[in-house]
Amino acid sequence: MYEGAIQDLIDELGRLPGIGPKSAQRIAFHIIQSERVDISRLADVLRTVKEKVKFCTECGNISEEELCRICRDPRRDPTSICVVEESKDVIAIEKTREFRGKYHVLGGAISPIDGIGPENLRIRELMVRLAATEIQEIIIATDPNLEGEATATYLSRMLKPLGMKVSRLASGLPVGGDLEYADEVTLGRAFEGRRTLDS
Repeated sequence: MYEGAIQDLIDELGRLPGIGPKSAQRIAFHIIQSERVDISRLADVLRTVKEKVKFCTECGNISEEELCRICRDPRRDPTSICVVEESKDVIAIEKTREFRGKYHVLGGAISPIDGIGPENLRIRELMVRLAATEIQEIIIATDPNLEGEATATYLSRMLKPLGMKVSRLASGLPVGGDLEYADEVTLGRAFEGRRTLDS
């Protein structure tokens, strides 16, 4: 254990996702040894991100404008929506170049153990979008883990009565994995082999 500002820095870094105690300590010491100008630049970028980046009013993706780049693109297929958990999943799917529709970012997945229920996600906003547009297919691309499967099941039960095609990404994605870590080929195959969900 360190004292004062050093320990405060290690503690704050340790709160970041994927950063354990040893990584937090390594990063803290890197910051301490870095030039003041480098740290100022990092601090400026962090402040700018918090000031400029917001969520797209239509799909919930991150954006510096009211609508994200994908929602503004008139070449995207407006009849197909891919539902993902997080903005990072949009980037992973975009790399495959297999999907040309639009997205809906839920902002997480159903996880009772973490106190996250359907009311904590952007499901209400999805239903409003579906009522206002002529969507023909919903592709559910939640992570293939327990929380993602629970979210997909919940969504399919809500969407089936609306009479549109509801599909889920198919094989190629490992159970327990995250979309952001899948390579482009695996994600591309998963899109090609997606299946319709039966409730």
